[in-house]
Amino acid sequence: MPWNEKDYPVSMKNMKKVVRDKAIEIANALKEEKYSDQRAISIATEQAEKWYRDHRKGKEENPFLKSKRDQE
Repeated sequence: MPWNEKDYPVSMKNMKKVVRDKAIEIANALKEEKYSDQRAISIATEQAEKWYRDHRKGKEENPFLKSKRDQE
């Protein structure tokens, strides 16, 4: 039975929701490929955290760049 946002591995309970949702998505895909639950959870957790870090790159304002307001 696939995991979902209400029924997911205990090890994902402290993740940010967006990261947990991605981890669930990845873990379910790995389970379809016949990975064991533990292996799917481990890989999915690592990959979801990496996805989140990569997804956040460039989203945070660089404190060394002037904002458009400062340039006026």
